[in-house]
Amino acid sequence: MAFMTSLSGIELSRRFYAEAVAPVVEGPHSAALVGPGSEVLGFDTARSTDHDWTARVFLFLPEVRDVPIPGTFRGHPAKLEVATLDAWTRGFLGFDPRHAGRRDWLATPTQVFAEFTGGAVHHDDLGFEALRQRVAWYPDDLWRYVLACQWQRIGQEDAFVGRCGEAGDELGSAVVAGRVVRDLMRLCLLMARRYPPYSKWLGSAFARLPAAPALTPHLTGALAATEWRERERHLVAAYENVAEQHNALGLTDPVEPRVSCFFDRPFRVIHAERFVRALVGDRPLIGAIDQFVDSTDALGHRELTRAVVDCAHG
Repeated sequence: MAFMTSLSGIELSRRFYAEAVAPVVEGPHSAALVGPGSEVLGFDTARSTDHDWTARVFLFLPEVRDVPIPGTFRGHPAKLEVATLDAWTRGFLGFDPRHAGRRDWLATPTQVFAEFTGGAVHHDDLGFEALRQRVAWYPDDLWRYVLACQWQRIGQEDAFVGRCGEAGDELGSAVVAGRVVRDLMRLCLLMARRYPPYSKWLGSAFARLPAAPALTPHLTGALAATEWRERERHLVAAYENVAEQHNALGLTDPVEPRVSCFFDRPFRVIHAERFVRALVGDRPLIGAIDQFVDSTDALGHRELTRAVVDCAHG
């Protein structure tokens, strides 16, 4: 059964630090709530408390030592993870954010960046917030690159919504539409300079965007449609909205935001390659790790994601 609590996970962590951890910590330290967990992203609800829910804090010290804490706090199990800042950061990210290179950025899933930069820092003698700010968002050239790769994903499949439907495969058309909707949502988050979280929280993160009220009816309409022309009608409205968002960023010269037919076929698409060229020209595109790898187990393995990116990017 879920714990009954009116406190968010971040507030519970803040009080746990202030009342139970800070009084027994001597010397310089940093303390935060970061890492995995819905509360770090601000998406926790009463349901979140039904398993693995604790009052928890990451405590960073110059040297690891035992810090006595109570076993429970305000009726919740209490958990204090003690580490040195550099060792924990390198282990969590897979690299030192003070010296992040292109491969480091591309090999790190956006979920990991969201977990590292989300949550809250309760106390900071050791410069943890400065490390978080180092990876608060992609450098401009890499931002343009991941945006281009996200547009490319959309352009690789958008015509298939109509082609599957025309061939009598409404199920296949719906599956493709679902993939395109997911990519549009991730694109909107990337354009808003927000790291897209993994699938459980993708919709929740998207719903917080200023663009969500206008886009959500079309995205849900595309998913709910049972006939491909209706599905395409909703997607067309979504494509044009997202194209206008791109133009509003001012990263490129304006790109015509209206859809048109896919060659001589009667399928309306946004011709995403135009946005790709505007962003990065004709350079080869592969993407950041979670733009071409979709396995949870793979994305959770730092050495593997780095090896894959090293191989993919030559």
